[in-house]
Amino acid sequence: MATRKTAGKASPRLPEISMETIGAHTVRVGYWPAERSSDKRPLLFFNGIGANMELAFGLGEWIRDREIITFDMPGVGESPPAKFPYRPWMMARVARKLCDQFGMGDVDVMGVSWGGAMAQQYAFQYRNSVGKLILCATTAGMTMVPGKVSAISKMADARRYTDPDYMRENFQKLYGEAADEGAGQHIENLRPPAPMGYVYQLTAFLGWSSLPFIRFLRMPTLIMAGDRDAIVPMANAHILNFALPNARLHVVEDGGHLFLVTQAEETVGEITEFLDEPMEAMQPKSVWQQGYSAA
Repeated sequence: MATRKTAGKASPRLPEISMETIGAHTVRVGYWPAERSSDKRPLLFFNGIGANMELAFGLGEWIRDREIITFDMPGVGESPPAKFPYRPWMMARVARKLCDQFGMGDVDVMGVSWGGAMAQQYAFQYRNSVGKLILCATTAGMTMVPGKVSAISKMADARRYTDPDYMRENFQKLYGEAADEGAGQHIENLRPPAPMGYVYQLTAFLGWSSLPFIRFLRMPTLIMAGDRDAIVPMANAHILNFALPNARLHVVEDGGHLFLVTQAEETVGEITEFLDEPMEAMQPKSVWQQGYSAA
């Protein structure tokens, strides 16, 4: 394992950055130690497709009382491209090995968009070591209700990573909300993924759906969705909320796909409240609440 070095002090709380090799994959890892000792579980975070970890640095500012770990997927950010295509279970294994290397046992898991599918895979694969699950702007996989064609077509345009002006001009069409100060910072932090890194991320979930195993995810789950999301429509959140045994749904009003960036105060408050809620207060939904009849 590589020696970890603390990142620069330009921000009050940047992560410690290291390059870690797990099997055939070398990934760039961001790790935030907790600012004070507590018995709270660490948070494992999975980012969206093509998203470098700098886009998640706000986590360190928002959540200071627990450890946080995330990493650039192969070919994204500063992680070298993978030598071959991978499947979700492979990246879930990489994440688990990273947690082990950093001394983390049970973790809470959070994922956004593409990363929300990864979070579901991880939660199923290592469900005995997952405390709580947070799914933001995401779907159950190939069974998803698709977004607007205008937004999906712009998602496929590489200029959203390489041309800040293009992103500012098309931010609302892409994500369903107007660009603000937070969105501007998000745009400045974007780094273009390696072409094959992006392709491997796109193809990793081909044919994948969480619906065959979603009933096994009995940990408390918070589903968050923006009612103006142009990429992942609200219907997908309702599918997850219906299928997960112990879930609650929080709708971000006037929120687009990047509500974690553009409405950070509201969404972070909801996330921290959920993470801090005692486990015993969170009971699985009754059969009636799950939408089934008594018969």
